[in-house]
Amino acid sequence: MLGSFLTRGLVLVFGYAYPAYECYKTVELNKPEIEQLRFWCQYWILVAVLTVSERIGDAFISWVPMYSEAKLAFFIYLWYPKTKGTTYVYDSFFRPYVAKHENEIDRNLLELRTRAGDMAILYWQRAASYGQTRVFDILQYVSAQSIPRPRPVQVPSPGTDHIVVLIK
Repeated sequence: MLGSFLTRGLVLVFGYAYPAYECYKTVELNKPEIEQLRFWCQYWILVAVLTVSERIGDAFISWVPMYSEAKLAFFIYLWYPKTKGTTYVYDSFFRPYVAKHENEIDRNLLELRTRAGDMAILYWQRAASYGQTRVFDILQYVSAQSIPRPRPVQVPSPGTDHIVVLIK
């Protein structure tokens, strides 16, 4: 085992940073080759699917010995020029699976977008109501603090040497 810290660093470099830079170089060419763009888009699709799957199944795969090293090797396999694993994995596994389930995925995404929009509106309304209530409470507190308090008034008592204190 390479060690968790070292492996995570290598995954960041070889799984994300290097491919991102290669993708950048491809995009920034004056006339990028469509095959290169296609390859890097496929790579990022596979990396995204792997990352989402990994986060969901983390409890089941995190204990597997040398998982991080295998992940590193898989990332390198995907982009390495001699293997071009991205094309193989994408065409053999990913595309057929998504094509088979595309209508169901689209329907679920549409439903999710609708629900997310409804939830966002609901939470926005709740936050606005809460904020309005808090602002009103603050204004009430400030106005209560600004009411003048009665002050004692000193009036000399007629014909005596002492002062009488009256409270208004």
